[in-house]
Amino acid sequence: MATKSEDLKVLEKVVYMAKRELDPVEYARFLELITPKTGDSTKELREIRDVESYEEIIERLKKVNVQILP
Repeated sequence: MATKSEDLKVLEKVVYMAKRELDPVEYARFLELITPKTGDSTKELREIRDVESYEEIIERLKKVNVQILP
């Protein structure tokens, strides 16, 4: 049985290969496919939108290194 460390190394290799081989849209889809789904993201986004300004949302995204394009 593989250890968590070994599993993590395999996952890192796969993510590196995907980033290198896929275009940005395909890479985003890949990340979405392998990311565990929890909760209701649409509901969560609506709740954030209802209490934060557009500028606050942009700042929140920048803090997690989301590239904001004009």
